[in-house]
Amino acid sequence: MKRNLISLLLLLAVAWCNPAWTAAQSPNVPTQLIAVAKPPTDTVEVMSRKMGRGIRNVVVVPQQYYSGPEDQHYPTLYLLHGAWGRFSDWSEGAGLEQIATQYGMIIVCPDGQDSWYFDSPIDPNMQFETYVSQELVDYIDSHFRTFKSRYMRAIAGLSMGGHGALWLAFRHPDVFHSCGSMSGGVDITKFPGKWKIANRIGKYEDNPQVWASHAVINLVPTLQPGQNIIIDDGYDDFFYEVNCNLHQALLDRKIPHDFTIRPGKHNWDYWVNALDYQVLFFSKAFRQGYQLMMKEQGRD
Repeated sequence: MKRNLISLLLLLAVAWCNPAWTAAQSPNVPTQLIAVAKPPTDTVEVMSRKMGRGIRNVVVVPQQYYSGPEDQHYPTLYLLHGAWGRFSDWSEGAGLEQIATQYGMIIVCPDGQDSWYFDSPIDPNMQFETYVSQELVDYIDSHFRTFKSRYMRAIAGLSMGGHGALWLAFRHPDVFHSCGSMSGGVDITKFPGKWKIANRIGKYEDNPQVWASHAVINLVPTLQPGQNIIIDDGYDDFFYEVNCNLHQALLDRKIPHDFTIRPGKHNWDYWVNALDYQVLFFSKAFRQGYQLMMKEQGRD
């Protein structure tokens, strides 16, 4: 008797906590499909064929992704973390769900694993240029309702991720039409021995040319006007000088870009504030990009 009473109480507790179960089982309540809200933030593991392993990523969709029309598509912002960081840094440090909903965009934060977002010439387990610019983009485009167009993709990041965002966008303008760097390490040649860079491309003293070829600032001569570029840094940041040098190199090349120096250091207070400005910049770029995409598709 006692066991039956306990079982009955457990069933009642489950029913109380699960209205869907109650509606389906009660003969006096019409059975109906109850919609369950899906979380706007999720962690997905994407298999890298080149590295032969899965890489984790945070994906944030706007609230309207599930509540709005099922044929609605969205632009995508890829947001990169810095050295010693991980894929969840941005989702823990900034209000990505609010940003995604406010601007109607999907935000993807991959795990960069101190790779500097290179395809390492010495470590086959660190092939993150291919991963982010090809494998991850292909996965996101095939599993989420994105606009599958360079004009509707942006990539940005902080510190190592600022370098990575410009590195990937400058080398793959067919994938990312817009890019941004916050406190980016845009000239790695000035920092030999730092942040595991030598583990990715070898020691500076052994191959300075390899280091030079992997520095964002040295990609400027390859650029043509057309991409949307935004760069900022804090006045008290240790990357201040190299960002000013990049700004001057872009001016000399006559490459349009937004460049801002504001008070701040190399920390989350600065990056959370800077992200607001960069997202606003990308939102405008996406509005223009939509028209470019439609024109490219012959639908203008």
